[in-house]
Amino acid sequence: MRSRPPGLSSRERQPGRPAAPAPSCARSRRRFAAAGLTLLAATAWPAVARAEFTVCNQTLDVVNLSVGQKVDGSFQTDGWWTVGVNQCVNVIREELTNRYVYIYATDAFGHAILSGSTDMCVDKRRFTIRGIEECWQRGHIAARFYEVDTQAQIRWTFFLTGRAP
Repeated sequence: MRSRPPGLSSRERQPGRPAAPAPSCARSRRRFAAAGLTLLAATAWPAVARAEFTVCNQTLDVVNLSVGQKVDGSFQTDGWWTVGVNQCVNVIREELTNRYVYIYATDAFGHAILSGSTDMCVDKRRFTIRGIEECWQRGHIAARFYEVDTQAQIRWTFFLTGRAP
């Protein structure tokens, strides 16, 4: 066993020998390096952008929301989303492929608070309905959806304000 020269601690450098970092310092360096690599990886590779259609409720009431769009060449409506005051919901989670999206909103009592001029079908409970013709004959409810022009963007946010858009 080698003895240390008097006055040198085990962490001090002896002439001719490289200094060994303290164990806690070495761990800190490894953690710092790992954090740096994680940050580099997060910034070097761009994240996949999620395109979507989002509706934000800026009214003073909770609203129930239905959405319509063209899917595989025919119209489809989906509902319901309940959106709280000053809350947003993503109603279409994939990239928008249609220029026009249609929405219909009611208050908690089922009264329309946003309606438009495009007749589509809804139901009392959660639904997906293909086609917009003969709603009553097929056991659904006819509703007038508001047409939103997304200007062919892949991501769009619509703000429901309670006033006519």
